[in-house]
Amino acid sequence: MAVQCSLELAKDSCCDDDGRQIRTGTYWTCIAHIITAVIGSGVLSLAWSIGQLGWIAGPISMLCFAIVTYVSSFLLSDSYRSPHPVTGTRNYTYMDAVKVNLGKKQTWVCGLLQYLSMYGTGIAYVITTSTSMRAIQRSNCFHREGHQASCAYGDSFYMLLFGAIQIVCSQIPNFHNMEWLSIVAAIMSFSYSSIGLALGFAKVIGNGRIKGSIAGVSTDTAAQKVWTVSQALGDIAFAYPYSIILIEIQDTLKSPPPENQTMKKASMTAIFITTFFYLCCGCFGYAAFGDQTPGNLLTGFGFYEPYWLIDFANACIVLHLVGGYQVFSQPVFAFTERWLSEKFPNNGFVNKFHSIKIPLLPAFRMNLLRLCFRTAYVLSTTGLALLFPYFNQVLGVLGALNFWPLAIYFPVEMYFVQKRIEPWTEKWVVLRTFSVVCLVVTMVALVGSVEGLISAKLR
Repeated sequence: MAVQCSLELAKDSCCDDDGRQIRTGTYWTCIAHIITAVIGSGVLSLAWSIGQLGWIAGPISMLCFAIVTYVSSFLLSDSYRSPHPVTGTRNYTYMDAVKVNLGKKQTWVCGLLQYLSMYGTGIAYVITTSTSMRAIQRSNCFHREGHQASCAYGDSFYMLLFGAIQIVCSQIPNFHNMEWLSIVAAIMSFSYSSIGLALGFAKVIGNGRIKGSIAGVSTDTAAQKVWTVSQALGDIAFAYPYSIILIEIQDTLKSPPPENQTMKKASMTAIFITTFFYLCCGCFGYAAFGDQTPGNLLTGFGFYEPYWLIDFANACIVLHLVGGYQVFSQPVFAFTERWLSEKFPNNGFVNKFHSIKIPLLPAFRMNLLRLCFRTAYVLSTTGLALLFPYFNQVLGVLGALNFWPLAIYFPVEMYFVQKRIEPWTEKWVVLRTFSVVCLVVTMVALVGSVEGLISAKLR
């Protein structure tokens, strides 16, 4: 539920050009939001992904996904305003942009895929956070009892604990109140990525050689190799695109300069930074462990010491994903609550706010719909994570589902409409070919990841 200014105050300093609360986002806060969204649980699976693809195909695949992500963000950032990317009317969400440019039918498809992807990302973050919490406990156990000790702990308690934390955090009203959380989360992501990089580098130095091969991890059959390569592509696809929340991030930016210019610059910087960390973490992780590279670099226990550094890195992951969960959940909350508010404008449960004063804290405005819906949302993601606690496989499925339709198809189609690009022109052929190639990669990744999830569930 966006904060609205009255029409009379629309030109006042507290209101933006559309009558909404003035936007204060900058180039740097935009980078923080992007990094919070991009450097998430996906970075921890990249060493495993490079291991499946090998020393040539792995890094090349990662660079290709980085380029594709930038092209996607470049195309999509111009769709924030319509019909003109600088002076047009604002589109507050990805779905708004699709509706204006492509029509109502495609909007329903986009909305289903977008919110399904965000919901799935929340499930993945519950799994990842619980794995990191458990890893802290196991690390201390290995330090006390030796590396051969069983140190077996379950995930359920930590998933429930993370869910309880998110029930509280989910009462943050909207994206515009989350700058501080994204900045903290971005700092945490840099911290654990740097630790993973440093530990991998130290392990390579300690080994005295670079492990791994051009062909990647060997498998018993060719079919198994196809499945693992497909799943690795899905994991990389999950690690990169943030198209599903790009418009929402862009809607936090102040103007001037034009929002699309700030977003393009921030995207370039954020993708460069994340790609550097991804390549370093992935390559050094594979170089350190070779065929034994764990699915999750910091919780697979290739690293045991220094145990306190492993603990700190996993604590950083937990703190980051507390913010990351909200970055992907807030657009779902905003859409649902806005739709219900428009559907039931006179319903007190939906629209009435109650002011609550907590000692030592500012007054908090509570809405019963917000409290009930957001709590149920967090409980459902936590419940599904308990049913499917398979890190790499879940990331692969989510990456494949999200990659082509949301990061490629809709941005390309909206660009065609907004720029009035005629069929069979040079630009049309290039972008259409780009879209088809990405579709093929998505299908391969999806099939392999679904097979991996089914196999893991049956084991």
